[in-house]
Amino acid sequence: MFVDAGLFGMDLSKINTTKKVPEAMGMISAAVYLVCMFLFIPFPFWVHNDEEGTFPHHKFAEFIVALLSICCMVFLGFADDVLNLRWRHKLFMPTIAALPLLMVYSVNIGSTSVSVPMFAREWVGTVVDLGPLFYVYMGMLSVFCTNSINILAGVNGIEVGQSLVIALSILFHNIIQLDGCCRDNHLLSIYFLLPLIATCLPLAYYNWFPARVFVGDTFCYFAGMTFAVVGILGHFPKTMILFFIPQVFNFVLSVPQLFHFIPCPRHRMPRFNRTTRKLECSTVIFVPSELSLLGRVSYRVLRVSGLVTLRSVSEGDNGSSPSSKQADSGKIEMSNLTIINVMLKFLGPTREPWLATYILLLQGLFSALAFFIRYVLVYLVYEENH
Repeated sequence: MFVDAGLFGMDLSKINTTKKVPEAMGMISAAVYLVCMFLFIPFPFWVHNDEEGTFPHHKFAEFIVALLSICCMVFLGFADDVLNLRWRHKLFMPTIAALPLLMVYSVNIGSTSVSVPMFAREWVGTVVDLGPLFYVYMGMLSVFCTNSINILAGVNGIEVGQSLVIALSILFHNIIQLDGCCRDNHLLSIYFLLPLIATCLPLAYYNWFPARVFVGDTFCYFAGMTFAVVGILGHFPKTMILFFIPQVFNFVLSVPQLFHFIPCPRHRMPRFNRTTRKLECSTVIFVPSELSLLGRVSYRVLRVSGLVTLRSVSEGDNGSSPSSKQADSGKIEMSNLTIINVMLKFLGPTREPWLATYILLLQGLFSALAFFIRYVLVYLVYEENH
């Protein structure tokens, strides 16, 4: 049905690039997820009446508005798959979709205070009220979660795979916190995560190498907004970022290209070598001296960092590593600024399923680091586990 409607793509990392692969299959996962959540609506509230038997309207409002925000992002994702929206729309729309969620948070909870680490309490006190800045942070969290899943793409299984690892990590965190003072908040988070994991598993099966379907932007926005919802309503928006450490690194690394300080091609996915049938770093060609000031600064930092591959492509050059003079004035071929290309730089040419496996293992290792920070290192800056 999707192919007949023109919603298909070609897998450029395969020998046969003419095969039509159905696109936007995240729409199916999102639709099944929403059906499950709609059918589930009565159950948590039948058993959560308080001692006087009154209905928990505040929890019901949180649940419904969370589904509204997710529905909005599913709509935007499908619109992006069909209409190919511009990046400015992708940054603007998640903020609008999160507004109902933030309004309900403000009415039901309204807490904008954060605990101050012990080393800073002498100057600012034990607690700081961030006021509107806290809502700005939560709005930015929704934008980051939706786009961070989307930006790390181009390898079969990577979008849905990283979402599964993150979802399982958050679920484990929620289970640990069920004995704490915020049991109901973490229970609400579990309600949203379990069907997400269940609908991701079959999608991951069909999207794994060799992909029989593509997840599309619909899945990326749907999964990202679900993470933002559980982080906000579960009252752990700061902890949420810990599970996105690879995505944060990928975003920071991508900033020079995202803001066009350095030229950014339409697609930055790895390049497929038809001879070796392996993936290699994709590249962009530019002249450093022709960049803006911020572009030249970014390029020099990247050159020193060793995170990118550099090759001189000036006329009469044999493609060797550039000298200091060539690196500033000659034409340079540099690997695109994504964590996938960084891994390919250090791993060398790699087969696609192995590259996806390495990336997911990296995601799992950073989730373990997140738990170490959250439950061990936290005692270095707080007297108790916040």
